Amino acid sequence: MKYNPNEIDAKWQKYWAENQTFAAKNNSEKPKHYVLDMFPYPSGAGLHVGHPLGYIASDVYSRFKRHQGFNVLHPMGYDSFGLPAEQYAIQTGQRPEDTTRVNIDGGVDKEGKQIAGYRKQLDKIGFSFDWSREVRTSNPDYYKHTQWIFIQLFNSWYCKKQGKAFDISELVTVFEESGNALVEAVCDDNVVIFSADEWNSYSDDQKEKILLQYRMTYLAETEVNWCPGLGTVLANDEIVNGVSERGGFPVIRKKMTQWSMRISAYAERLLQGLNDIDWSESIKESQRNWIGKSVGAMVKFKVLSPESLAQSALSDSELGTKDSFIEVFTTRPDTIFGVTFMTLAPEHDLVAKITTPEQKAAVEAYIEKTAKRSERERMADVKTISGVFTGAYAEHPFTKEPIPVWIGDYVLAGYGTGAVMAVPCGDERDYAFANFFKGQNGMPEIKNIFANVDISEAAYGSKDNVEIANSDFLNGLNYKEATQKAISELEKIGQGTGKTNYRLRDAVFSRQRYWGEPFPVYYVNGLPKMIDAQHLPIILPEVEKYLPTEDGLPPLGNAVVWAWDTKQNKVVNTDLVDNVSIFPLELNTMPGWAGSSWYWMRYMDAHNENEFASKEALAYWENVDLYIGGSEHATGHLLYSRFWNKFLKDKGFAPTEEPFKKLINQGMILGTSAFVYRLEGTNTFVSKNKIGDQKVQPIHADVSLVNSSDELDVEKFKAWREDYADAEFFLDDNGKYIVGREVEKMSKSKYNVVTPDDICAEYGADTLRLYEMFLGPLEQAKPWNTAGISGVFGFLKKLWRLYFDDNGLIVNNDEPTKDNLKSLHKTIKKVADDIENFSFNTSVSQFMICVNELSSQNCHSRAILEPLAILVSPYAPHIAEELWSQLGHTTSISEVAFPIFDEKHLIETNKEYPVSFNGKMRFTIELPLDLTKEQIEEIVMKDERTQKQLDGKTPNKVIIVPGKIINLVG
Repeated sequence: MKYNPNEIDAKWQKYWAENQTFAAKNNSEKPKHYVLDMFPYPSGAGLHVGHPLGYIASDVYSRFKRHQGFNVLHPMGYDSFGLPAEQYAIQTGQRPEDTTRVNIDGGVDKEGKQIAGYRKQLDKIGFSFDWSREVRTSNPDYYKHTQWIFIQLFNSWYCKKQGKAFDISELVTVFEESGNALVEAVCDDNVVIFSADEWNSYSDDQKEKILLQYRMTYLAETEVNWCPGLGTVLANDEIVNGVSERGGFPVIRKKMTQWSMRISAYAERLLQGLNDIDWSESIKESQRNWIGKSVGAMVKFKVLSPESLAQSALSDSELGTKDSFIEVFTTRPDTIFGVTFMTLAPEHDLVAKITTPEQKAAVEAYIEKTAKRSERERMADVKTISGVFTGAYAEHPFTKEPIPVWIGDYVLAGYGTGAVMAVPCGDERDYAFANFFKGQNGMPEIKNIFANVDISEAAYGSKDNVEIANSDFLNGLNYKEATQKAISELEKIGQGTGKTNYRLRDAVFSRQRYWGEPFPVYYVNGLPKMIDAQHLPIILPEVEKYLPTEDGLPPLGNAVVWAWDTKQNKVVNTDLVDNVSIFPLELNTMPGWAGSSWYWMRYMDAHNENEFASKEALAYWENVDLYIGGSEHATGHLLYSRFWNKFLKDKGFAPTEEPFKKLINQGMILGTSAFVYRLEGTNTFVSKNKIGDQKVQPIHADVSLVNSSDELDVEKFKAWREDYADAEFFLDDNGKYIVGREVEKMSKSKYNVVTPDDICAEYGADTLRLYEMFLGPLEQAKPWNTAGISGVFGFLKKLWRLYFDDNGLIVNNDEPTKDNLKSLHKTIKKVADDIENFSFNTSVSQFMICVNELSSQNCHSRAILEPLAILVSPYAPHIAEELWSQLGHTTSISEVAFPIFDEKHLIETNKEYPVSFNGKMRFTIELPLDLTKEQIEEIVMKDERTQKQLDGKTPNKVIIVPGKIINLVG
């Protein structure tokens, strides 16, 4: 009976689907275990062999936990909103919902392209997903709840005193009773203090504008990363080297009115929560750096006029306002007497107000140039020094000396206050800036405020061994003493205070695109109003075009039916807007991270129409026990999801503070690319071995056109692309064209993609699963090498032959030998330990060792082979199910108890002794380990091989070390 993986795979995949084998139960008597993968975006390109790596690992673990008696929730869905579907819609005229559906379910799109379909591809690999709980973030029955969560955020504020979010109605009550003077809330910087009487006298619109300054999600004009090519705002993590990650379009900084979320309110909780979760230290450190906690002081420098250093450069109406000062956050208030200049971010609000006419042109040109660089690019570029003097000055709070004010792109508007007090003697970047512009108007000499420190070559940035000098009342103090004293004196004169600051900025939550969640928002007098939750979902309307309108509005501006009727409580034609009972709806959509910021909770209760999940389901599953996904989401999805989880915990919905207990980042499977070499300026290709000194251009070739010996099929290559049809080829002397090889990221654009469908069709799903686990440690990147597949396939055929020969089942009821049991129990221990430690590659090695040993032992004992099938099941479930069935069982192997390790089978009771004569080993003898020296000597001396060696002589000495050696001397 031959091993036929295709028949076996199809049989058991059908069985699992029909019997809902992996459907998790809520409130089971079994202990729960929730295993989750970061769900995929369903692109038309489908899966390549790199995508399932994490899924296979999580599936092995999920199956193992079922064998251990857990009720396992292992769901899957699709993060199906996003830019790629919309870009494809713009290019081809297809509706994003149609292409997304085909990408998931498979079929032919309107372009005539055959799409494999994510669901079919995933099913072919044999995952134990609970498909009954599938979610798609672009389905209205899902984003209805995303809209509901947005409304909860809008209707909440964050109390600093209690460190959590509360309903906005509680804040209104406080305002009505005592105003806002004593309210400790996370809010906008420019909140005006008012009394209860003043609040109660305000109009409804005035009150709403004030509340927007406190709400957890709010409208504000902010600096954003605007991508004209994509027509939308991008998050920092969506930008690479100053261009959009998607499409490579330039990104500029621009001010826009956007929805934002006060993730900054949770900065400290997000930091502290990292101490309570089992994540890699590298991911935790990424989040710590992104949150960027700093302890120091906020200092106010009064703005002066360059003409008269006693008067403000601002207008009379601006005197006495916050614009009279430049506010700076510093972690080194001890160095305040070392300030020689100030630097503002080019986008800082004050730049336009304080710049002198003489400097106006230079400043504006610099600002325009800076707008083309992303914040991430500016942060990373530590080599380029650039800036412009504004012509304005600020007043030192203690010495009253004028300090020149510059702008420079190393200062970011979104970090701190967008301004720095430059202390060149104590900061390398300030030092480099001061030296670069040395001698120019507006750049004073560097002051040294450190005793016994030479700053002629470099700044002294250390806080250790500091003695402050040339600093008035701080002279002679160390860092800690000087810091406390400086803050105290700043507070006395009303120009500073101690403060903890965070780099983390509020998250922009708007996209000027079509394919995203619609906001449940309409506008009355320009102010946002929430649609009542009972009328959700607000469904994405159809539009004729997915591009912005001619007057620059987002694509939803093209919608014919996109206005809110407050009497009928439904979406109506935009022509009916009268701003009396029918109002315009929000034209932006939510960003890509909206739906992924809470999806793990929806899996807990995926069919609940009224709530995102019931309290009972949330209480049972709590949070994710194991989360597997890419490290590239460290400061995006993983941070946003923690924020939303904490918010929902505050509001009494989420049962836990953290969403994911343990996180593992799988490494990348790399592709082995193939390169052909074209002579520059020609359509002639030279074999790798014939290049010599010729100038050639390496070009990616489709790996499917290259065999395992790196030989290109020249005719297929010419037919591959029209521009190569007439190409000429310089071949090797043996008539072959040899390609170059290089390990790179597996990508469709590099033509090095291997699809799992092809591997499954040729070798079966179990071979793919085992091979991906066998490639190396889960967290490490590793190259894909198809040549290794055949070895894993050979192992499965050898495993099969332990159970079957050509005539059928050969399993017997023989008592297992000691060696049989030893091989089995070594494997039980190794596999259980490896899965718990996520060392999946070494488990596969152990399977191979075990099967080799059992084959050499000619073992066909049911007592060994039944538990072996269970051990193999998490990794190779199809063959394991078939073996289990052929052994006479009528139920799935998936929940059979995992074999119990018994160490007695690994305890050695015998020892194979080397028997030596005068130090030379002549033969071996196996003896029980519990024999005494005398017993060993008696047995050895009676052995006929000993008698033959001695040839009638008597040894002078018999040396015996029990458990080690036997040596006869003389």
